[in-house]
Amino acid sequence: MTNPADAPKPVSSPRRLDPEDAQHALEEVQECLRRQQLVQDLVHRQEQGDRKAVLVEDLVHRQHQAEIQTLINRLHPADIAFILESLPKDERQEVWRLVSPEHDADVLLEVEDWVRESLIEAMDRQDLVAATGNMDADELADLAPDLPPDVVAEVQKGLTEEERAQLLEAMGYPEDSVGAIMDFEMVRVREDVSLEVVLRYLRRLHELPDHTDQIFVVDRQDKLQGALPISVLLVSEPETEVSAVMNTDYLTLGPLDSDADAASAFERYDLVSAPVTDDQGRLIGRVTIADVVDVIREDSQEQDLSRAGLQEEDIFAPVAMALRNRAPWLLFNLCTAATASFVASRFEGTVSHIVILAFLMSIVAGIGGNSGNQTMTMIIRALAVGRITGKNIWQLVKREMLVTFLVGLCGSLVAAAFAWAISDSLSIALVMMAAMICNMLVGAGVGVLVPMVRARFGKDPAIGSSVLLTFATDSLGFFIFLGLATIFLI
Repeated sequence: MTNPADAPKPVSSPRRLDPEDAQHALEEVQECLRRQQLVQDLVHRQEQGDRKAVLVEDLVHRQHQAEIQTLINRLHPADIAFILESLPKDERQEVWRLVSPEHDADVLLEVEDWVRESLIEAMDRQDLVAATGNMDADELADLAPDLPPDVVAEVQKGLTEEERAQLLEAMGYPEDSVGAIMDFEMVRVREDVSLEVVLRYLRRLHELPDHTDQIFVVDRQDKLQGALPISVLLVSEPETEVSAVMNTDYLTLGPLDSDADAASAFERYDLVSAPVTDDQGRLIGRVTIADVVDVIREDSQEQDLSRAGLQEEDIFAPVAMALRNRAPWLLFNLCTAATASFVASRFEGTVSHIVILAFLMSIVAGIGGNSGNQTMTMIIRALAVGRITGKNIWQLVKREMLVTFLVGLCGSLVAAAFAWAISDSLSIALVMMAAMICNMLVGAGVGVLVPMVRARFGKDPAIGSSVLLTFATDSLGFFIFLGLATIFLI
């Protein structure tokens, strides 16, 4: 990317900031942009053709650019990505033009997908080729869907045959698979050499691949035979053969395995890296803890959005795009709310006869929703880590119902006491108590069944789950409470 000619050169060694410092840097960038906009507005109010005013605007604009450039190019690429994600599109692209070319590739890999598109849009073909030309095959595969086809073709020309084959292989795996996140850069040795030979080999390397905690042992056909931990290599006698100290009990992943399953395995076994092998047992790549952390973070964000019926979007996206994202589930929620209101309207005579019920029924619906949300959160989490199977599902349902009943029994005693206090009626208090327990059981049942049914049919168990839960607890909560009131109080 091209920087202003008179701008100072960025610091060559960026420093990582903590989140609070990154937030402070964002505020400084926003302040510079605000001052720049004020100057532009002031100049535009001057008479047209005022050359002096235009020169002043140009000078101030260059000063602000230099200030922003000095600030952001001292940051780690992850912090630069944070700043870019926090700015509207026009300001984002303006700041992006000031980022040093040496950071372009790292920043493109760090930013969220919904931001990357706007950054690539602001770059010309030459800048894109320069930024992606030195990327590893697995990194380039991550960016390839967002890059213009001619840029990908140009970058491929600079790859070796092995790198080109790795790129095509990585691009051929499904998005949520291990093959899509695996790294091709790793250290391999034979089992019939001594540790001294391995150490000499490592010393000839410029540096070890990131997160190298073990060296993979392969035969001449590249079939995985074992793993040699770095810690064992360092403390063992140099003349010892690799076969004598390598681990033969190790976890392997397949390229078509789910990346979520890989993340669960890393969490369960406290792994730093794991080999990826094909159907013939040949070593084709590895997955590191850095890849897994990204998967966990993305899955967590998707679940949070899905439960509200949302998809990931730019927080500064055009209004029309935001409407397409948010409107469907909101309209569905409007229908469910209308249904709940219709149910309540069918008991108009009961409510008009005992007005206090209108104030109490919202408590029944709200507590049922909160109880169901607790259950649903636990179920979605258990599904994500694979703890729910066909053999324990009914045991889990019965347990959740029992827990909800006992919690509801305790909470309903408090609610009944409150209803008695404001209505001075024991009958209303008992109806309140029974309705609350029943609606909490409804919430628990929906909280268990909705995620499980969606997962059973291969759907995301979190999508729209909160909306469906609210529909059930509101509609049935009103029906149960007012129905019991009609039966026992009228």
